[in-house]
Amino acid sequence: MLLRLPQARRGAVVACLGTAQTVGWAASYYIPAVLAAPMAASFGLSPVWVFGAFSMAMVVSAVIGPWAGARIDQIGGRGVLMLSNLVFACGLTLLAVAPSPAVLFLGWAVVGLGMGMGLYEAAFATLAGIYGRAARGPITGITLIAGFASTVGWPLSGLMLATWGWREACLGWALIHLCLALPLNALLPNGVERITASATAEPDGPPPPRLALWLLAFVFAATWFNSTAMAAHLPGLLQAAGASTAVAIAAGALIGPAQVAARVLEFGLLRRLHPLASARLAASAHPVAAVCLTAFGGPAAYAFAVLHGAGNGILTIAKGTLPLALFGAAGYGARLGWLNAPARVLQAAAPLIFGAALASWGASAIWLTAGVGLLATGALFLLRQS
Repeated sequence: MLLRLPQARRGAVVACLGTAQTVGWAASYYIPAVLAAPMAASFGLSPVWVFGAFSMAMVVSAVIGPWAGARIDQIGGRGVLMLSNLVFACGLTLLAVAPSPAVLFLGWAVVGLGMGMGLYEAAFATLAGIYGRAARGPITGITLIAGFASTVGWPLSGLMLATWGWREACLGWALIHLCLALPLNALLPNGVERITASATAEPDGPPPPRLALWLLAFVFAATWFNSTAMAAHLPGLLQAAGASTAVAIAAGALIGPAQVAARVLEFGLLRRLHPLASARLAASAHPVAAVCLTAFGGPAAYAFAVLHGAGNGILTIAKGTLPLALFGAAGYGARLGWLNAPARVLQAAAPLIFGAALASWGASAIWLTAGVGLLATGALFLLRQS
């Protein structure tokens, strides 16, 4: 039975979609950290090959994202999200039964299709179809829930790996998609009526200025680059800055809670601000954290992690709320897909680029991401509220 009266049942919609998003992220983005090494070892490969396949999956998701967004604009998000669960399950099954590296790469490519159709961009577009410009709160709500994807995903992947093996772990995630995420997405309202109505009734004015679109695409690409670079290399960076291994790991563990705490803040106090104002604050957090780390070295590891995590948590929400606030709900899904396509491509290259900088420059590599963060902040100040 579909969830009726979405305004009255907002909590149920957020719970269903947030839980399905948690599965989507845990069973794709967070798999390589646990399964890449045994996956590669079974084929006699270096883990670099598996991470390369995962980077390819992110490029595939960038290519398919605009199409998925446009389909959500046309037919609503429920069907696209349900299809993504089936695609995820097929990709994970291919990984599980892969007899050769070629099939393994094919499996990751199919997982990339699922990522382009079923992660945040598609979820945000679905909520825009259900709630129109009032989707900011629900968008924040699902990111609050899915912010625990790594907290759930890494231990569960590790448990399945230790109990059965990496192939069975992939099959386990495929079954979770089919038995949990798919039914939850099936409960969602379709939402296409709000998108269709907004195309004619919502006073959005002329098409968005091309400069504004390019600036926002740059902001998304820059912040995704920093987020992915830190996710891959934060412990090494903190150790290069003078922190011990134990402190570096403990500081890294604070990023998740800092992200969730910042999203709670966005849901409460910052919701009174325009999304552009909160995005400017969030984008400046990483450069400020870099100044702290450079000035104080290892003792600032915890402050760096908290500031970076908090900024990243709010910026994840901004990727959904900013285009909605600036340009409206009409054409939102397709626009979001195009705006995030460069980010996905740059995200795939971020670990390699920052890893090379860290190897060459040591702790001074932080100025690469700090500079990128400053450019993103500047771009946000060039955008105007609507």
